[in-house]
Amino acid sequence: MGVLMTVEDGIAEIVLDRPEKLNTITPDMYRELGDAFIRVREDPSIRVALLHGTGSRAFCAGGDLRESLPRLVDGEYDISEWDAAHLKDIELFKPVVAAVDGWCLGAGLEILLGTDIRIAARTAIFGLPEAGKGLVPAGGTLARLTRQIPYAKAMDLLLSSRRIDAAEAYSMGLVSAVVEPEVLLKVAWEKAIALSRQSQQSLQVIKESVMRLGDMPLSVALHAEAAYGQKAFLSPDAHEGLMAFRDGRSPNFSSRAQKSYQRQ
Repeated sequence: MGVLMTVEDGIAEIVLDRPEKLNTITPDMYRELGDAFIRVREDPSIRVALLHGTGSRAFCAGGDLRESLPRLVDGEYDISEWDAAHLKDIELFKPVVAAVDGWCLGAGLEILLGTDIRIAARTAIFGLPEAGKGLVPAGGTLARLTRQIPYAKAMDLLLSSRRIDAAEAYSMGLVSAVVEPEVLLKVAWEKAIALSRQSQQSLQVIKESVMRLGDMPLSVALHAEAAYGQKAFLSPDAHEGLMAFRDGRSPNFSSRAQKSYQRQ
C-alpha cells in the first residue's frame, strides 16, 4: 500500500495503491510519488512513465485530510516538500501518460495536471473541492489550469467546487481521450508503448521546449525554438530517422521498446 513502481522495457508503471481509501494520498505517498518521478528523470533506461490508481473506484480522490492536516498544523510538513509529486520544479522532460478511472478530485486532479497525455474512463469524475473546505489547490493548479484549458472553464472548476464527468473534461481539453472502463489500461499501455518507440531525443526536446517557451514573448520563443530544433536535427536519432525514410524502412532508434501490451 502506498506508491508502487515497476520498470519494464523502458516503461515505468507508477501506481497509487490505496484502493480501500480511494487512493487518497498521504504525506508519505507524496514523498514516494515524488521519488518515483525523480527516478524516471534520472534513470536513462526509462523512456516513458504510466501513472494510474489501483482499482476502478478512483484514480485519486484527493489528499487524506484526516492524516495530512494534523501533521501540517503541527509543522511536520511543508507543502513545498510535495512539489516533486506534482511535477513542479523537477524538470521531467520524459512523457508521462495517465490513466484515470473513478474519482479524480483535489490532489488527484492536481497530480493529473502535471502529466502529458491523459486517458479517462467514461466513468471518471473530476473536481477541485478545495474552495468549499477553506483551502486552495496549490499543487500546481493555480498556475497550470488556466494555461491548459480556457480561462472561464478553469475558473468555474476552481471557484465552484463542482464535479464534471469525463465527457465534459474531454470537451474542455482537460483529458486527451475518453474510453470504456474495461479498456482503459489497455489503451493507456498502448499509448505508453507507442511513445517508448519514438525517438527519445525528439520527445524530450519537444516536451522541454513546450514547457519553456510558453511563458516567453513570441519573438523570443520563436528564436529559442530554432535552437531546440537544431539540437534535435543534429542528433543521431535524426540521422537514423532520415536514413530510414530514404531506405523505406522503420527507424531503429537506440533504445526503442519492443514490448507489446499484455493485460495483467
